[in-house]
Amino acid sequence: MSPDIDAYNAACTPHARAICSLLAEMIDKQFAGREGSESKVWHRHPVWFLHGNPIVGYSKLKNCVRLLFWSGQSFDEPGLAPEGSFKAAEARYSDVIEILPHDLDRWLLKAVDIQWDYKDIVKRKGRLERLN
Repeated sequence: MSPDIDAYNAACTPHARAICSLLAEMIDKQFAGREGSESKVWHRHPVWFLHGNPIVGYSKLKNCVRLLFWSGQSFDEPGLAPEGSFKAAEARYSDVIEILPHDLDRWLLKAVDIQWDYKDIVKRKGRLERLN
């Protein structure tokens, strides 16, 4: 995992740090060693990428931590709410016990299989295409 992500987590309050650290550990477990995977702080938040395409990340909000899947609306999964005007979906956690490992593992597997091409969204003038 990126040292920047460790620094991001360390800067959080102890309560948020517990949530962020568990999310980072579980996400990194799915992505570590996967070809084309990379993790870094991007736009001030931890994000994991596959071949330059953002897949999943999280951010500390005022009262919770938001877990964001860039292509999450296509997962057809309960527990994920639409976010924004593209294909992103989110889950919000105000306590570490709200993170259900079996759900998160399933979402992470879908995140690898179901991707929209955010990497080239500017080049395509705001139009998303599904990756195979």
